[in-house]
Formats: sequence, C-alpha cells, structure tokens
Amino acid sequence: MTIGSYETPIWARRDWLKPLDLAASYDVNDLIKPIREGLSNNDKLYAVPFYGESSMLYYRKDLFEKAGITVPEQPTYPQIRKWASKVHDPAHGVYGVCLRGKPGWGENMGFVSTLVNTFGGQWFDMKWQPTINTPAWKEAIAFYIDLLKKYGPPGASSNGFNENLALFSTGKCGMWVDATVAAGLLSNPKESQVYDKIGFARAPIERYPNGSNWLWAWALAVPKTSKSPEAAQKFVAWATSKEYIQLVANQSGCVAVPPGTRTSTYNNPNYQKAAPFASIVLKSIQSADISRPAAQPTPYKGIQYVDIPEFQAIGSSVGQTMAAALTNRLSVDQALERSQSSTERFMKHTGYIE
Repeated sequence: MTIGSYETPIWARRDWLKPLDLAASYDVNDLIKPIREGLSNNDKLYAVPFYGESSMLYYRKDLFEKAGITVPEQPTYPQIRKWASKVHDPAHGVYGVCLRGKPGWGENMGFVSTLVNTFGGQWFDMKWQPTINTPAWKEAIAFYIDLLKKYGPPGASSNGFNENLALFSTGKCGMWVDATVAAGLLSNPKESQVYDKIGFARAPIERYPNGSNWLWAWALAVPKTSKSPEAAQKFVAWATSKEYIQLVANQSGCVAVPPGTRTSTYNNPNYQKAAPFASIVLKSIQSADISRPAAQPTPYKGIQYVDIPEFQAIGSSVGQTMAAALTNRLSVDQALERSQSSTERFMKHTGYIE
C-alpha cells in the first residue's frame, strides 16, 4: 500500500502495519536519515520511501540579476518581502511571489505551518493546549497575507502546489517557496518554459531555523491484513532499492530518478551533474527534524503536520479559516480567534485537554 509520513507512525502505533525486515543488501542506512526516521516507530521501520521531499526557494535568476539581487544559500523572510517588491511586475504578467493559498492541511497549512514555526510559533504547547491565537501566529499570518496581497498572483486562495507549479513554469512567478520535488519538474525543458532561468536556495527563515522547511515522504508499506506479506515486502524492497533507482536512471535519465530517498543518489556524480539543485535538496531534507519542529518543545512530532489522527480535521478547518482571511472575509485577528476556539473544542471533544 502507499502511505505518507503522517500516517505511517500513527498506523504503526495502532498495529495496522507489519514492521519491515529487510536484507542487508537493501542498505537501510542509505535511506536519508530524517526520511527513514519519519517512517519509523519505536526504532522499527514500517514503510520505505519511493519519494521524499523538503521545501526550498525557487527564483528567477534573470529577473533577480536585472534587479541587482544576490541570493544567499539561506534567505530570510524579510529578504523575500524586499525581493518580491523588486521583481513584481503584473503589467508584464510576473508576480513577485507565489505561495500556497488553497485551503487544506496538506495545502496552505503545509506552508503556513513552516512559516509559523520559523516566526516562533507552534500548534500546541506541552499540555496539548492550542497556541494559535498568539503573537507568533499573528505576526506570521499577517506577513503571509500582506505578502500575497501585495505581490502575489490574483486568486492566490485557489492556488496549491499544482497551480503554483503551472504559474512558475510558465514564467509568471518571480519566486516560489514549495516542495523540493518541483526542482526536477521546473528544470525539465519539456515541462518548463523557464528551465534554464531558475535559481535554488534553502527555504527562508525568520527568527528560528527550526521547522522552517518541511519533511514528507510517499512510501510503501505492508498492512497487517496482507494475504501475501512476503511477496509484498519483496516488492516494496525492490521498488525502493538502489537497483531500481539505477534502472530509472538508465531508462529515463538521472534527473528522473526518485528524489529524496537515498544518500547514494546524491553522492552520485552523474546525478549531481544532471541535477544542479541536488546539494540544496539534500541539505534541506537532512536539516529537517520532526522531533524539534518549533523554537519551543512540542508534545508532537511533524513539521508541517502534527502526528495525531485528529490533525487532518484540525488542519483542514484552520486552513479554511486562513483562506477566508486571505480573501478578506475575515481579519487576521478574527481568523486566529476562530481557529483557536475551534481547535480547543476539538481537543476537548477528543480528550486531549479538559
């Protein structure tokens, strides 16, 4: 079965998955450590990744050179605002920055959670009390909404990963902060009109680096209900192996190999040559720590999500409220108050708090 980083430890704790018993030749330690740890529970691996990602900054080198902007490997959000103002040119169909606005726990809240983290906020304190209506959240959300309203494309509240990918690849975005997987797509001449004009940098930070770039994997696991668990494990081992990656490289080229899974891929000179973004992607993934997603201690793991079953509902509800603020249906203060109260009710209803 296909499973994500969010569900894997939750399902493992409920004994819905079989722990994987992989041969030494599989080389489990070659799996990039944060990706591997995100697919584990109690030091047992329950899924193996066929794709992994963090987040990073994409920018138009030609526009930045024209504006006299030099981008460091680690940008900051104040710099993002300044750069967006310089390259924003809607009269010529170019918007300063594209960001996720489409509501959803895995859409706008994927990005917004990292923004809140680096501004010093988090979802819950150590007693599982929601911490949404706090100064750090207010500062982060006000920054996000102001940035998109001034320098984002029209209808930003409808744009998720796919919509922003289409905007950037057709030359309509000066910058974009999103999943590292987009690097290969944007660099493909068959899919991108700006393939030769893209610069890459780490996801921006504000006060704290913790949780400023997310971590995710799509993976394969064997459910406890499998009627052929041995055959299933044999398949998942093959489909995520070094040999499979080499097969893809031989048939489709190095840039097409599954990203974000194995250290050996990023150590391969052929991949480094085909993927100029490789080192930044690897550093981004390696620096993501799901056990320390915020400046302050948290009772949860996960950077752009919280590893409890209830988070899908909570994140989607808050995502709807943030989209309402982005479209002026709510003020920032109203959005935070509403999100705080709805999350408190949910946490009381599910027994996390009294």
